[in-house]
Amino acid sequence: MSSVLQVNPRVRAIRAPTRLQSVAARITQQIAQGANKPFKKVIDVSSDDPHRMGMAPISFVRQVLAVCLYPELLEEKTLPLDVRQRAKRLLGVCGGGSVGSYSTATSGLPLVKKSIADFITKRDNGVSSHPENIIISNGSQKTLSLVLHLMASGTGVTQTGVLTPVPSPHTLPMLIDLSGVKLVPYQLKEEAGWAVELEELQQALATARGDCEPRAIYISNPGNPTGHVQDRKTMERVIRFAAAEGLVLLAEEVNQDSVYGQGKEFISYKKVLFEMGKKYAEKVELISLHSISTAPMGECGLRGGYMEVLNIDPAVYKYLRNIQLTSSPPVISQLALEVMVNPPTPGDLSYKTYAQEILHTQTMLSQNAQRACEFLNGLPGINCEPAMAGVFLFPRLHLPLKLVEEAEMLGLEADVFYCQKLLEEEGVCLGAGCENGQDDQNHHIRLCVLAPPDTLEEVLARLRSFHLRLLYRFP
Repeated sequence: MSSVLQVNPRVRAIRAPTRLQSVAARITQQIAQGANKPFKKVIDVSSDDPHRMGMAPISFVRQVLAVCLYPELLEEKTLPLDVRQRAKRLLGVCGGGSVGSYSTATSGLPLVKKSIADFITKRDNGVSSHPENIIISNGSQKTLSLVLHLMASGTGVTQTGVLTPVPSPHTLPMLIDLSGVKLVPYQLKEEAGWAVELEELQQALATARGDCEPRAIYISNPGNPTGHVQDRKTMERVIRFAAAEGLVLLAEEVNQDSVYGQGKEFISYKKVLFEMGKKYAEKVELISLHSISTAPMGECGLRGGYMEVLNIDPAVYKYLRNIQLTSSPPVISQLALEVMVNPPTPGDLSYKTYAQEILHTQTMLSQNAQRACEFLNGLPGINCEPAMAGVFLFPRLHLPLKLVEEAEMLGLEADVFYCQKLLEEEGVCLGAGCENGQDDQNHHIRLCVLAPPDTLEEVLARLRSFHLRLLYRFP
């Protein structure tokens, strides 16, 4: 291509990234080359990548995958018997008995899909799930992109629109841009702990009509990056709203295993839907997403996720499966999914260690979230709503006017300017709230708290030092 005009218009239309990751990489390289910095390393807490921050993987997961990758370990007696038995079973459903083969089914290995369906049925207290409704892909974002590509159509007032929370997962706005659908924002209520409110959904929908054709609503529960956990009444209102307006309900539920708020529990949208009776259970189109990337698994690099598809017209569902034909999911990530949804149980040799590691991760996450929230609320010019789940905090910055004006002169969002200065002066990489979406009057930062406690303490200490200096510099 000899001109940028030859680049796909959808790609050209993708909103520009903040490039904070590039700055972090450049500083890391400078340190490696001997540059003198006031810090020894960059600590990146902008994304939910716990292994990068030093969290240990779950032993049973890695042991099973190690045997699958190197089957000679099936004879290694130092490995627990249940590890070797699981690996042998999983290898038995791989083409040629090898994880290096293509997936024997483009929507996922039948054994893995059955394990996922069994997991969902158990999670939802007997609400049946069926393997034929499961599609496995390369992570929840890839899974969502399949759905968005299927739905994308029209231009102008006929362009497909998707109601999307503000704030939303930081990768979602760019994914929506690339898919050719229009992002229709609905604001979460920060003062109510980032709750979803029906009036806001109705207003967002009314505003969008005449500008695009809204066809779906995206829900993140537990919320990413807010940590909000929806209660049953809220979920019922959302379901009734989707039914009344003919919207497909896209429920991202990747933080379902990371709920720690007192008195909070995860309830799936599917469970609530079916408990509302046939009027809704047989009508509302629901696509729910889950992933191996989030706590306590944290296997981001393996890129594995699935969706369960309900009440979609069979002819439409066929096209969704056909999209997947172009790229079958990696076998190794499917096997990791199987281990996630079918972990060791009491009586298994690996159960005690597995249960201890999961409890350790969940306890650390809960304690870190509370510690960081209290710390942030103790700094002038920052207030943070407590997270009830997930791995992020999303505190609000009350920035001096002079700082905001300087950022504007540099062509930067004020929160990007804040994060960039923090990165350059203290070597801490936070996420800028504008990546997640925020109203124009407010500024936020995104902080992952799933890190070893000593790492989190160092991040907080560096952040405090920088923040107080900044307030002194911009009175």
